[in-house]
Formats: sequence, structure tokens, C-alpha cells
Amino acid sequence: MTQPNPAVMHGAQSAMAKLASRQTQFIFNEWYVAAMAGEVNRTLFKRTILGRSIVFFRTQAGEAVAMDDRCAHRSYPLSASTLDGDTIVCRYHGIRYDAEGNWIEVPSQEKCPKNTGVRSYKLIEQGALIWIWMGDKTAADTAHMPTQPWMVASEWARTNGAMHLKGNYVSLHENLMDLTHLTYLHADTIGTPDYAKAQFDVVLNEHEFILRRNVVPTKLPPVWGKPTGLEGSETAARIAQSRFVAPSLHEVSVTFYESTLPAETRPEFQIKTAHLVTPETHSSTHYFILHGRNFALEDTAIGEFMHENLFAAFNEDVVGLALVEDALERADDEFYEISIGSDRASVAMRRYLKMRADSERAE
Repeated sequence: MTQPNPAVMHGAQSAMAKLASRQTQFIFNEWYVAAMAGEVNRTLFKRTILGRSIVFFRTQAGEAVAMDDRCAHRSYPLSASTLDGDTIVCRYHGIRYDAEGNWIEVPSQEKCPKNTGVRSYKLIEQGALIWIWMGDKTAADTAHMPTQPWMVASEWARTNGAMHLKGNYVSLHENLMDLTHLTYLHADTIGTPDYAKAQFDVVLNEHEFILRRNVVPTKLPPVWGKPTGLEGSETAARIAQSRFVAPSLHEVSVTFYESTLPAETRPEFQIKTAHLVTPETHSSTHYFILHGRNFALEDTAIGEFMHENLFAAFNEDVVGLALVEDALERADDEFYEISIGSDRASVAMRRYLKMRADSERAE
């Protein structure tokens, strides 16, 4: 029976200490997706983001609002209170909050204390998504939002959805960074036997990490073969790129075409998926997904077919990463993991996340 080599174990543990993990401090000075636009309305709605409980609602004018979900008096949940116009009235002692989280009325006394209340958050609504800035509001620069042009462009058709992951957000980013697992975890949905062994190259920038894989020739799974008309071809091309954009966004882009046709005449089909990663706690994640295509824009049946099959695959990730989380939770002092060649980009990404978290904590 093979026993762990103490030197190997120590080296692996030392390397792991330099990478972000489920224990790493959250990065607050960043834009995250708080909710799908349709989730926030005139009913008080609560969600935990980066370990903070937050209440959401829309004003009568339709503007989305977010603030800490507890009364500053005795911590009664504001989400369990009453929305009155554009204010929340705490159901415990009647203290009233405006849309900025300020106290504006204390029924039991004549004067309401000034500069008292709870923290509110800056929100930006773009298309199907509501983004939230979790850190210092004065540092919330909309120019640094990680949104990509295709996410709102008319030249792309989109579908969206959300899933709850019982796993940490670092593991989800790593899952998306190296799609070798398509051959195995997604064997029945979007994977093919040749995907894991296809050649790949890595691009590492200061805060952008990319892994590209060319799977040529290949036979596309039905989710891509049927919509593109390449189903059944043994010589299709699948050119895939996984790109870490920000702690809240990982983008996967894929181009499909028939590889035997001349480059200047062949039709090419592109899809992009924004995997929007919002930590809930250190062991759970809000997983929002925006999927786009630049073909068959008016064909709702194709959109529904792709959406159904893709979300079946994404659910396989959710199930698999929950199993990983369970193993991580039970890890003891001898726990270690060893990285392999295809982890190069994800290891760089995890170093970056840890650097960001450590730097923010020091500040």
C-alpha cells in the first residue's frame, strides 16, 4: 500500500498555503451579482452575500435598494418587517428606515437620533442582473464593473438562471478555469472523450487568467451539434477559452465550425457563458449564469433547448462541487492536494485571489 511521502506532503501543504481556499477572507471591494432583476420587487427580499445578511426591495419609482438586514436597535430582521412606501418599518419597535438605511422615525420618542441606522449598499442594474458593491461605497467605481459587452448587446441572444451551490466560490472558479473535467463529470451532457487530452495553452496576466483548448477534429455533443447543424460530423471544431475576469465573473467562450471547410467560407457559431460567482458563506455560493449565442437569435426553441441541456450540465458541477466541499470540511491536519499541469492557470488565479484578500485585510 502506498504511503504519503512526508516530504511531498509538506511541500504540497506549503504550496497550498499561498493559494486562496475556503478559509480565505472575502474580497469586499468588488462588484458582485446580488440578484436577477426579476427577484427584487415591492416585497422585502433577503439574501446572504459574503457572510452578510442583506434586505432588498424596489422603491415606488422602481429603483433597487439594499441594506443590512437587521434593525440597529435590537437586531430584528428588516426583511421580516413592513415596507411602507419607500421606507421599512421595523416590526419589533416601529423604527422607520429610509432607502439609505437611515433612521427617520422612532415612535417612542419625539426626536429621532441623526446619523443612525444601518449600512446601505450601492447597486447597479444592467440587463437581467443587479450588481452590488460590498465594500467601501466611496470606492465603488462603475468603470471597473466586470460586465462584458455581449451581456447586453442586441447582436446576442441570451438566457439566464441561478443555482445554489453548497460549496465555496474558490472551488467553483477553479472548476471553471480548467474544463478537463468535461470528459468525466459531464460525460453525459456537454463532454466528449477527446476533450481532456486536447492541446491547451495558458495566458497569465496581472489579474486575468486564460486557458484555451482546441478540440479539432471532434464530434459535438447534441447541445452544440443540433443548434449549429454540425450534429453527426466527425470533423467539427470546438475552440474553447476559459477566462477569469474578476472574483465575481468567469467567462467561457466557445467557437464551433466544420473544420474541413475553408476558413473564408465556413459558418462559425459562437457561444459565451458568464458564470457569475457570488460567495454566500465560506462554504456556499450563489451561482448566477448568463448564456449567450450569436446565431439563431430569433429561434426561441433553440434557446430553450440549449438552456435546458446546459443547466443539466451546470447542475452536475453543483453536485460534484458539493461532494468536494464535504471532503474539504472533513479534512484533517494531514490534508494536502497536488496540482498538475492543467492547473497552471487556476493556481495563478488562486494566488491572485489570496493576494487581493490579504491586501484588503491589511488595509
